[in-house]
Amino acid sequence: MKGVVGMVVSNKMQKSVVVAVDRLFHHKIYNRFVKRTSKFMAHDELDQCNIGDRVRLDPSRPLSKRKRWIVAEILKRARIYQPPSPPPTAAAAAAAASRVKA
Repeated sequence: MKGVVGMVVSNKMQKSVVVAVDRLFHHKIYNRFVKRTSKFMAHDELDQCNIGDRVRLDPSRPLSKRKRWIVAEILKRARIYQPPSPPPTAAAAAAAASRVKA
């Protein structure tokens, strides 16, 4: 078996991630390229993967019932959206200043 590249779709487990791997193949009857997605559970020893990360998986011995892959490397980190914090209001700034003086 060779390594595959996919996108992390779930990291809710401890030291495990679910990776979606897309593949294209040519359909002989339809004469079109068809996209199929497979989901693999993979072992993430350091718990570093986040949803949206692009990772490379290597095959390994069976680690559990469904886990037969190991995250070899994180190829590209996902950009995690953080909403901008609202500017402090005058009342909040005055309360913070009064706490500092006391």
